[in-house]
Amino acid sequence: MTEATDERVSLSPHPDDEIIGCYSVFKKYKNETINIVYTTNVDNLRREESLKFKEYFNVRQFFVNNNIPPILINKNNIFYFPEPYSDFHPDHRKIGLIGEQMSRDGYNVIFYTIQKNTNYIYELDNEDKKEKEEMINYIYHSQKSLWEYEKKYIFFEGYMKFLF
Repeated sequence: MTEATDERVSLSPHPDDEIIGCYSVFKKYKNETINIVYTTNVDNLRREESLKFKEYFNVRQFFVNNNIPPILINKNNIFYFPEPYSDFHPDHRKIGLIGEQMSRDGYNVIFYTIQKNTNYIYELDNEDKKEKEEMINYIYHSQKSLWEYEKKYIFFEGYMKFLF
């Protein structure tokens, strides 16, 4: 009998959320395949840009609308969801609430944030800041104006678990 291996699944309401919120996860587990699930309709440019993510990390990408592919629903997997309570974006909240329910149902869920108003956020070290900024500017060039002058989106990350 073989033991099931954990897979990591990053739920990203929009292309760029996966790297803004989970860069450290991708870096830490760069030798593993990480599944990225984009949960909102994505325009062709952003979808094409997101495919460049494979140049940096070993990922499988899924483009779905508000659900998780059944092949990824497994209690051995580790899921990364946007945190639904401190995030102001309605798409992030909606997907985060799915993560909350999965956590209540016994799945291993870790919540990430891109908001600086949480008490569990930390600043990346200088090497990671530089690498993350170069990567995000290359992959999501069309979105550069969103973080060009507001570095909180790329220089900080935060992860937490809810205990139910």
